[in-house]
Amino acid sequence: MDLYHKLEYNQIIQIIQGYCKTYLGKKLSFEMEPYFSFEKVRIALAKTMEATKLLYQKGRPPFAELNEMELPLKTLESNQILSAKSLLDLAQLLKISRELKSYFKEDILGSLANKSFEKGTSQEGESLLQDYFSTLYANPSIEKEIFDKILDENTISDNASPKLSSLRRSRKNLEQSIKDKLSSLIHSANYSKYLMEPVITIRNNRYVIPVKQEYRSSIQGFIHDISSSGSTVYLEPTSVFEANNQIASIRMEEDIEIEKILEQLTASLFEILAELNLNLSTIGTLDLLFAKARYAQSYNGVMPILNQEKKINLMKAKHPLIAPNDVVPIDISLGETYTSLIITGPNTGGKTVALKTTGLLLLMAYSGIPIPCHEESQICVFDHIFVDIGDEQNIQESLSTFSSHMLHIVQITEQVTSNSLILLDELGSGTDPVEGASLAISILEHFVKIGALVSCTTHYQELKEFALVTDGFENASFEFDVENLKPTYHLLVGIPGKSNAFEISKRLGLSPSIIERASSFIQQDHASIEEILKSIYEDKLTIEKQKEETQKNLNQIEVLRKSLEKDNSDLVQKRQQMIDDAKSEARDILFSAKEEANEIIKELNSEQLDVKRANQLRNKLNDKINEVNTPKIDFSGLIAKFDKNFETGKVSVVQDSKAKFISPEINVIGQTVDDAIYVIDKYLDNCVMSGISPIRIVHGKGTGKLRTGIHQYLNKHPHVKSFRVGTFGEGEMGVTVVELK
Repeated sequence: MDLYHKLEYNQIIQIIQGYCKTYLGKKLSFEMEPYFSFEKVRIALAKTMEATKLLYQKGRPPFAELNEMELPLKTLESNQILSAKSLLDLAQLLKISRELKSYFKEDILGSLANKSFEKGTSQEGESLLQDYFSTLYANPSIEKEIFDKILDENTISDNASPKLSSLRRSRKNLEQSIKDKLSSLIHSANYSKYLMEPVITIRNNRYVIPVKQEYRSSIQGFIHDISSSGSTVYLEPTSVFEANNQIASIRMEEDIEIEKILEQLTASLFEILAELNLNLSTIGTLDLLFAKARYAQSYNGVMPILNQEKKINLMKAKHPLIAPNDVVPIDISLGETYTSLIITGPNTGGKTVALKTTGLLLLMAYSGIPIPCHEESQICVFDHIFVDIGDEQNIQESLSTFSSHMLHIVQITEQVTSNSLILLDELGSGTDPVEGASLAISILEHFVKIGALVSCTTHYQELKEFALVTDGFENASFEFDVENLKPTYHLLVGIPGKSNAFEISKRLGLSPSIIERASSFIQQDHASIEEILKSIYEDKLTIEKQKEETQKNLNQIEVLRKSLEKDNSDLVQKRQQMIDDAKSEARDILFSAKEEANEIIKELNSEQLDVKRANQLRNKLNDKINEVNTPKIDFSGLIAKFDKNFETGKVSVVQDSKAKFISPEINVIGQTVDDAIYVIDKYLDNCVMSGISPIRIVHGKGTGKLRTGIHQYLNKHPHVKSFRVGTFGEGEMGVTVVELK
C-alpha cells in the first residue's frame, strides 16, 4: 500500500518480524495492518501494554521455533498415519502450549487484573491476554508419550511397546551370534589369508565379510556386493545365512510394530485436532503480541491517551527509524485551536520528517504498537490517513513532479471525510510560484471546510501570511542555526519561518552590495511583512527559551518539594517514635514508683515504727509521688498526717474525692492496649484506696489482642492478687474478673 511505503510503515513490520520467535508470528506480522476503529485500537494497544507488563514481571515467554505445521495437520485431518517427524513436531506444539500456560500464572493474572491500565484504556479487573492463554490446550500425557516413544525422526525407542522391545532383544541376540561366528572365521588361520581385511560389515542389511576376488570360491556363501575396483567381494558365509534370514524376518516384524505405534500415536492426536489447530493460531497471535512489546521496550514506547475529539497532541515524539543519538524530539498538535498546521523551514531541516513522524506514529498506535513519545501524548483514531510526500516524477507516463502530486491531491479530494488526516509535503510546488501558492491556499481551505485535519510543509511566503490571518490555521517552523549554518531540527509551533537567504549569503561571503541590491527588489509591503515575521520569530524564540528555563526551574522545585515532603514525613515518624518511647519510659517509672510506695506503706503500717522514721518514710513517699506526677502520669494521693494512734502503726491516707464513687466495673472496649492500660492503672489505684475488690474489666471479645495485652499487664501489677476470664453470665471471654490485694 502506497501509504505504508511513504510513511515507512513497512520497515516497522520488518523490524517486528525480527522480534518474532516462530514462523507463525512472522507470518502474522507480514499481514499486519493498522485498525481505523477507536475500540479496536484501544484493545490492540491495551493487549500490547499487558504483554509489556508480563515481560517486566516474568521475562520473555517460552516461545520456541516450530517447524511448518500445516502439512502434518492436514495429514492428520485426512486420517493418515503421521511420520515420526510429524509426531515430534506436534508434540513440540503441545509442549510450547503447556509452557506458555505455565508462564501465565494466576498470580500474574491477578496482579494485572487488579491494576486498570493507565488513562482508562482497559476496564478495571480485565485481563485482555487471559483468553489467549486459557485457550491454549495442553496434554502432558500425550506429549510425554510421543517424546518417550520417538527419540528422533529416524529412531523409535526400544520401550515404545513390549513387542518391539522383545523383537529388538531377539534381533540383538542373533546379531551377536552372527558376529561371534564371523569373528571366529576371520581370525582363523585357515581363512584369514582369503580376506581383504579382518572386518565384519553389512550389505543389504546382512552381515558379510570382505573377501579377495581371487579367493571368492574358497569360502562358501553368497556375494552381495563388489568393490568399485573389483578386487573385493562382500560375501555372506553359509554358516550365518539362516541367522541373517531370521534377522530380516524380525526387521519386518519391527517395521509392522513401529507402524502400529505410529498409528496409535496418530489416533491420540486425531482426537484433539481442533485444539491443535487453535494452539497454532493462538501461539502465532501471542508471538506477534510479545514481538510488538519487545520492540516497544527497545525505545521505551508508551500507550498514548486515546480521545474521540479529533485531536492530536504528540509531545516529545521521536521517529522510531532514526538512531536514538540523532533523533530530535518534536511536539506536534492538531485539532485543539487549529485544524491546519503550516510548517516552514530550510531544506533538510526536518519538515518532511515531522510529517512522517506524525503519520508513522499513528499507524503504529493503530496497529497496537506503543509509540516513542511522552506518556501524556494524545491521539485520536481517523478513518483515513492521506499522504502526499516525495518527488514522484513518472517518466514513463510523462508526468511532471507537479502533475504527479496533483494526481494524489485529486484522489484525496475524492475520498476525504471530516474524520481524515492529510499530510502534504511541499503543497503546490513544481509550478509557477504565484499560481502554486494560490492553488495551495485554495486546496487547504477546501480540506478545512470539510473538517479534516491537515499538516502541510511549504516554502511559500503566501501560505505563512495566510495562516497568520486565517482562523483554523497555525504556523510552525524548524529553527535554523545561522551562526553555524545548520538546522537544529527543533520544531517551533506558532512561529512562522523567516527567510534566511540574505543572512546565509552574507555569512558565506557574498558581497554586501549584491545583497543590498537584492533587497531593493523586494516590494515594500512584502519587506514589512518579512520584518514582522522576523520580529515574531525572534520574540517567540525568546519566549520558548524562557519557557524551557521556567520548566527547568519548575522541575527543580518539584524535586525540592518531594524532598521536603520526605523530610517532613521522616520528622513526623521520629516525633511519634519519641512520644511512644516517652510513654513507655513514663509507664516504667510509674510502676517502679508505685512498687516503692507500696513498700513504704507496708513499713508505715508495721508495728515497730517510731515517729522519726515514719516522718522520713512519709517525706520519701511524697517526694516519689511528686517526682512521677507529670502530665503523662496522674497519681492521685498524698500522705497528709499520721493517725493520733500512730504508735499502733496506723496511717491515714487522703484519697481523691473521685475514689468515693468508684464503680466495681470499668469498660475499655475499643481502646488500644496502651490507652486501656493507662486507664486501668489509675482505676486499680482508686479501687485499692477505696477497698473495692473484686472488680470487672470489660474489654470485649474481638480479636483477643486487647484481652492479651491487659492480662500481660495484670500479671506483673503489684495490686493484683489474681484474675480470670468471666464465666457464663459474667461476660465470658469479653470480661476479666480481678481480685485485688
